[in-house]
Parts: sequence; C-alpha cells; structure tokens
Amino acid sequence: MKQPESIAKLINKFAKLGGVGYKTAQRYAYAIVEMSEAEAAEFAEAIYDVKRNVRYCAECGNFSETEICEICRMRDKSVVCVVAQPKDVAAVEKTGAFTGVYHVLHGTLSPLEGRGADDIRVKELLKRLGGVEEVIIATNPDVEGEATAMYIAKLLKPLGVRVTRPAQGISMGSDIEYADEVTLSRAIESRTEL
Repeated sequence: MKQPESIAKLINKFAKLGGVGYKTAQRYAYAIVEMSEAEAAEFAEAIYDVKRNVRYCAECGNFSETEICEICRMRDKSVVCVVAQPKDVAAVEKTGAFTGVYHVLHGTLSPLEGRGADDIRVKELLKRLGGVEEVIIATNPDVEGEATAMYIAKLLKPLGVRVTRPAQGISMGSDIEYADEVTLSRAIESRTEL
C-alpha cells in the first residue's frame, strides 16, 4: 500500500534527523497524524521557537537563548572542559561532578573528512586561557577524539596550563553522550594529565 504523499514527506523529513531510521521516522510521522490539530500546532511552534531563540553562547559555543549562557556567567572559569558537541555538555552536566565552564569545539579533527584545526573552535579556546588553570579535554575516546585531544594538549602544555583527560570508565570507541552518569562522573573525577 502506498503512503499518502503528506505522510511520506513527513517520514522523509524525520528520517533525515541523526540517529533516526526509517521505522522510527514512520512511528514519529504516525504519532503526528494522530495528534489533534492543536497538539500539532504546539509541536510546530516548539520547532520554530528553537530556531528563533537558540544560538551559540559567545564564550563557550554551547546552546543558549542569551548571548552568554548561564554556565559561563555563573561558574568557575579557572577550569574549562573541552567537548566536541553541545550534546556532550548535557552529558557531563547530568553527572553533577563538574563545576567549571565548557568549551564546545563543534567537531573534531578528521583528515579523512577534510576537517582540520581551522574548522573547529581551537583558536577560540586559546583566546579564553587567561586565568585558566586546567583544561579537561573530554572528547570521545575514538580515533578522532584522541587526535583532537593530543593536538590541543600539545598547544596548551607550553603555555603552562594543566591539561587532563577523563580517565577510566569510558570505553574506547564509545561516545560520551551515551555514558551513564555514574561512569561519566567517575571519569571526570579521576581524570589524568596528558
């Protein structure tokens, strides 16, 4: 049976979202079809609100509805946790173990994909180092994350900044985003110097 064109179009839009396969996209589309018109309007309005209101924090690069996010305004700036993506900030925040500020790179080094140091926010990190005592590099423990961590460590060490990396608890090849709070909390607390 052929899908109505409107449903097929919606399924295709959902399937373009990261981590959403065809079956999940189909379930999402059917859920929208089953919504009342008011619920669907609220859903659409929430999408528009995100696009209108959310930007990157001018300091850390995390998602924010203000120019400077609340974390950058309120937290200890002597310790900076460097992560690849905003979703990694959310993962570390869930642990409650980190009280410093963040720096979101918006990617990692990947020569195979043509992504070098100029394509991620390394220069912005270097500009933030005044008064920073420690930089925790919490990129994923995969090839790209490790390469990025080593590159940043080589830049920072000569500047006298302590550079650490989360230690045990996060297995090689896994994503920080999927680590449970206890594992990630232990990894942050028992970080090691690079």
